[in-house]
Amino acid sequence: MTKEKEGSSSHGRTKLGELFHSSEPNILLTSQEQQEAAGTSTNNRHSNVSFPSPSSSPYSSPANNYFMSPFHQTSPFNKSPWIPSFHAQGDGSVTSTGLIGSLVREEGHVYSLASSGDILYTGSDSRNIRVWKNLAAFSGFKSSSGLVKAIVVSGEKIFTGHQDGKIRVWKYSDSKRKAHKRVGSLPTTRDLIKSSINPGNYVEVRRHRNVPWIKHFDVVSCLSLDEEHGLLYSGSWDKTFKVWRLSDSKCLESVKAHDDTVNSVVAGFNGLVFTGSADGSVKVWRRELVGKETKHMMVYTLLNQETAVTSVTVNVVEAVVYAGTSDGLVNFWEWRKYALVHGGVIRGHKQAVLCLASAGSLLFSGSADNSICVWRREVSGFHSCLSVLTGHTGPVKCLTVQENQNQEEDDGGFQKWVVYSGSLDKSVKLWRVAEPPRN
Repeated sequence: MTKEKEGSSSHGRTKLGELFHSSEPNILLTSQEQQEAAGTSTNNRHSNVSFPSPSSSPYSSPANNYFMSPFHQTSPFNKSPWIPSFHAQGDGSVTSTGLIGSLVREEGHVYSLASSGDILYTGSDSRNIRVWKNLAAFSGFKSSSGLVKAIVVSGEKIFTGHQDGKIRVWKYSDSKRKAHKRVGSLPTTRDLIKSSINPGNYVEVRRHRNVPWIKHFDVVSCLSLDEEHGLLYSGSWDKTFKVWRLSDSKCLESVKAHDDTVNSVVAGFNGLVFTGSADGSVKVWRRELVGKETKHMMVYTLLNQETAVTSVTVNVVEAVVYAGTSDGLVNFWEWRKYALVHGGVIRGHKQAVLCLASAGSLLFSGSADNSICVWRREVSGFHSCLSVLTGHTGPVKCLTVQENQNQEEDDGGFQKWVVYSGSLDKSVKLWRVAEPPRN
């Protein structure tokens, strides 16, 4: 159970359900109710999306092989670790898109996921990080406090962001015992003590409360890696994002980025970093040399609205930025020559979009309406809905995608992906998704 945020937003957004912090969307409101609450309408916004057929709702099964995945009826208290599920066609073959398996985490709601090869890490409000390999329990490790809001993996190290404002660092240490050992935190104890000595390193976070600038003082909500430059980015409900050097765990910079909580930070293309916030904005930052130091300077604001931005993802190959919002929409921007241009709005969810992920030409959007929409970006720039993955009985809170290594020569040119989804129904689901060739 997450804590309630102190204070209130200047935008006067509706208070949220008991499972969410006030920076996150109200999962009980439909997109129309979200718009009415915000006093806005999306009728004049361009919808850059097409569905499989005019007669079908975005929540119905497309009339081809990319159909809705079956809901696997299991008790939420079933103690089996992974429950396999396959949907066969009439000829007995397994469909190219569908549900592979389900996992129920009795420890609590699933807030974060990360995959590395055949390893899956799951984080929940139990403070446990569970590790799974080939659909079987592999190992796990536990923090002393703070539910796990974000997980990223860099080589042998795992970074976890927590509700208590800490970033913890873990390392896979023993193949025989399958052990993960905590090897530190960000900032390091040494850097924190060193910074605390100098009064000039303190910033005021609330009235009569000052903290060292290198430390997050509120929930760490998101993490992103820039492996090329050896950097880790962390976003927080304290309205900042921080930049960490992976080689020595040093905090290089703290940026006061938004007027409300930072819900998403993503290292993108062309040296750009993107942040999305509960203040309704998406901002673009570039790391530039200022004097003898490098600093992140804001380039421009892509979006500025009343409804909260809940998630941002980037298609690095095609240079497209996507932002999901609490009104159920996904805005996107395309890199054209020397600037990002608004490409349109994707409509497909009845409630808030809570998470996004991209792979190949596909975009995956998880929502408070319990569904995952699979979109394909066409050559024209329009997005068609290939399928709707259903089966979760609670809001879909996190997604991660990786390439399916079992590619076959007779796949007909289809690219195959493995998608993991985590939900507030305490389950993790594993999906097989096929990406057909674009016309």
